Amino acid sequence: MRMKLWMKLGRWVGTLGAALCVCAAQAQDFGSPASRMTQTGDLRAKAKIHTELGAAYFQAGNPSVALEQLEIALNADSSFFQAYSVRGLVYGSLKEYDKAERDFQRALNIAPNDPEVNNNYGWFLCDTGKARQSISYFLNALKDPLYETPDVAYTNAGICAMKSDDLDGAQHYLLQALQLSRDGGLMARLQLAKLLYRRGNLDEARVYLNDVLKQVDSPSAEVLWLALRLERKAGNKAAESGFAAQLRGRYPASPEYQEFLKGRFE
Repeated sequence: MRMKLWMKLGRWVGTLGAALCVCAAQAQDFGSPASRMTQTGDLRAKAKIHTELGAAYFQAGNPSVALEQLEIALNADSSFFQAYSVRGLVYGSLKEYDKAERDFQRALNIAPNDPEVNNNYGWFLCDTGKARQSISYFLNALKDPLYETPDVAYTNAGICAMKSDDLDGAQHYLLQALQLSRDGGLMARLQLAKLLYRRGNLDEARVYLNDVLKQVDSPSAEVLWLALRLERKAGNKAAESGFAAQLRGRYPASPEYQEFLKGRFE
């Protein structure tokens, strides 16, 4: 899950550092045009800083503080659409779907072609049972030639196409994500492994899954559960037992281990 959050938030989890020292314009200078321009710039900078803080707190698993930071951002600059977009994700994670939808619509009204807004709204739709409708928003994000992380939108499109049973589309998007990725395409490789497992291409699925296992020091329950099921389906009892032992030892309270105990392998 944490990996998915990083993907969705994109550039809004950034380095804050000295940016937190930005100060408002002096009140006595507010009357001049130059000082008004200065204050406008300072308010926009304040909104950006607190949006980044909100995204960071959200990624760290603290949505209440994230909402406080995003409220500060929007009080500073109510037109800062990035804050609405991130707050939409936070509300979505809290299952406050009406509030999330309102925030995303505000962001889209201000910046209908912004790639981050489209990517985030697409993920919200996908995460709330509207996977098929989400794809157009990921593709809209990809229309921007300056979009810094197109692999994020492609990966999300692949995940959501898979949810809507468009396996051919999902494979196309995930391969595109892998081609464009700058960090090894960890999430795209994992999703390709899931897709190929689902299609019964176990040898190909194992190749991508092994790439994931090589890149991480401590594989997640999600990764171990997929590896266990893959080896079970392939009839490799020793490998299956090894992954089962890891899942039991590292994540005994995980949903994946509970599925294992119930024998729900598919």
